[in-house]
Amino acid sequence: MSDRDEGSGRGPAIAALLFAAIVVGFGLWLAHSLTAASKMQDCLMSGRTNCNVIAPER
Repeated sequence: MSDRDEGSGRGPAIAALLFAAIVVGFGLWLAHSLTAASKMQDCLMSGRTNCNVIAPER
C-alpha cells in the first residue's frame, strides 16, 4: 500500500462528518423553532392575549 491509497478514504469521511454535523445542527434549530411555536400556540389556545415574548433590556 502506498501513502496515496491510505489517504484516499479521508475525503469522503470528512465530507460525511461535515454532512452529519449540518444535519444535527438543522435538527436542533428545527426542534427549537417547533418548541417555540408550540408554546405560542398553547398560550393562544388558553385564551391569553399577551403571549408575546418580552426581552429584558440590557
